[in-house]
Amino acid sequence: MTDHVIKPLTLDTFPAWLALAEKHNGVWGGCYCSYFHGDTADTVKREYDGPTFKRRLVEEGVAHAALVFDGDQAIAWCEYGSPLELPNIYHRKQFDAEESHQAPWRITCFFVDRDHRRGGVATEALHGALDLIAQAGGGEVVSFPNVVEPGKRVSASFLHNVTPGIFEAAGFTFERRIGKNKTVMRKVVAPA
Repeated sequence: MTDHVIKPLTLDTFPAWLALAEKHNGVWGGCYCSYFHGDTADTVKREYDGPTFKRRLVEEGVAHAALVFDGDQAIAWCEYGSPLELPNIYHRKQFDAEESHQAPWRITCFFVDRDHRRGGVATEALHGALDLIAQAGGGEVVSFPNVVEPGKRVSASFLHNVTPGIFEAAGFTFERRIGKNKTVMRKVVAPA
């Protein structure tokens, strides 16, 4: 049992989110968890640095994440949102070509503080995101976990969308592979 609390990414929690990202040099080479986001009518990605771009998306209500807090410190997140909010998925052409319909929600990214890895925090973040999706009305959720071949060691920093096992344990169903190292998994979340 942990004392962790899940909070949504909002202007109030943004400073804690930013502190976690900055502790890790902006995460994945300075991404600031903005890779999967596209431009909005008011915000063009190339016109801002990573933290400012992300903050503007939070202000516009088009950046969602479940943050795992240990006290006042954010120690992990799971990014989720609509396909309009998160259009830049890997292997998008292949994914779109094989889709019969578009799910209203997708989960694209996880990040766990290096001091809290391998302790189930990513699972907490996933369940937090699913709870927030339920509170927002629920619906079908699609995600793209990374496949790790048996016997191959992979850096935790490579696993920006964790592994299929975490999603299976949360009730997701494997649908197909896309690209070399991605899967498509789905779950329907009931409204809260």
